[in-house]
Amino acid sequence: MFRIERRLMAIIIRVYSVQKLTPYIFESHNNTNSTCIIFQAMMSWLQENYSAALSDPIIKSVIIIFGSVIAAKITDIIFSRIFKRIVDKTKTNLDNQIIQLLHRPIFYTILFIGFSVAVKTVGLPDYLDFALVGIFKTCTILIWLFVAMKILVISTEWASSRTSNPFLQQKTLSLFNNLGRIGIGLFGVYFIFLSWDININGILASASVLGVVLGLAAKDTVANFFAGIFLMADSPFKEGDYILLDTGERGYVKQMGIRSTRFMTRDDIEITIPNSVIAASKIVNESGGPGETERVRITLHVAYESDIDAVKALLVTIALGNENVLKTPEPRVRLREFADHGLKLQLLFWIHKPEIRGRTVDAVNTEIYKQFAQNNISIPYPTMRVILPQEGNNS
Repeated sequence: MFRIERRLMAIIIRVYSVQKLTPYIFESHNNTNSTCIIFQAMMSWLQENYSAALSDPIIKSVIIIFGSVIAAKITDIIFSRIFKRIVDKTKTNLDNQIIQLLHRPIFYTILFIGFSVAVKTVGLPDYLDFALVGIFKTCTILIWLFVAMKILVISTEWASSRTSNPFLQQKTLSLFNNLGRIGIGLFGVYFIFLSWDININGILASASVLGVVLGLAAKDTVANFFAGIFLMADSPFKEGDYILLDTGERGYVKQMGIRSTRFMTRDDIEITIPNSVIAASKIVNESGGPGETERVRITLHVAYESDIDAVKALLVTIALGNENVLKTPEPRVRLREFADHGLKLQLLFWIHKPEIRGRTVDAVNTEIYKQFAQNNISIPYPTMRVILPQEGNNS
């Protein structure tokens, strides 16, 4: 320790030998003249009282504190000038923000290190020495925790704006940021305990056992939680979509949460379904695709004696007469099959919203029945001809 102190003193005296350059170092700062005068005066005093200074622990502590302030100030200048010029040449502003965040924490870290060395040098009682050094370490850790959380937030926001990764969406950013903050906070607590020489092995063991117990007790909640993350990342649907699950639930997605998803049915009934159930189900997103329009198919049969062209024209007219049917694309009729009891036709038309499907099909079917009756178009139905043997006929 004594050799290190001698080297530090030698370096300080060498700095004094180039004290003419000192005003240029502090030229860009507000306290220019006062800082230079104090620095030069202290260097002069150190040259004259070198041996006495080394033998007095208080003076050595003051010198160490002053040296840490100078080192922190020089580092501050380097970060504010040299590194800033480097990152200004890049195309992104992420590195500028990170440098801005690292600017002060590094300054205070060097400062607190100097304070800690000074406290060790001055020769205070053990309990006071331990307390002061612990406070300096804790302050340093808290500063870096805050900076790490800020860097996490700006990094995830920057990445989400420049990538199509489904895990980095606007809805999932807050989740990942919160999880990241929790992880950083746990690391911070761990290092704070270490700075105060607290043995946390027992705490970690208890926390592990507690985590296993809570995991078993809340396995359904955990399953819903991870299912919610993957649903948000995979995005099979979004809020406002009209979906159908193979479990039978159908309706609009009202709200997507981490644990569950809420639907609003056509009967204005709100249904809450756990995300684990949705993740394990087949999802039919009727609002998916390039637009919200949906094609509707109505299958019917007409007799073989019917005028097929007239029937097709009538079906198209009926569809266009409904206000819910889109004019573009135009409705069309297809002859699908020569069935046993008639011609199998299929009317195709488009509607603008999935929720009006039921009422539109009902209205079109009703009009088809009326128009067929007025135009004497027969709708055949399956029949079976049964021939009974005549009496006295042995064959």
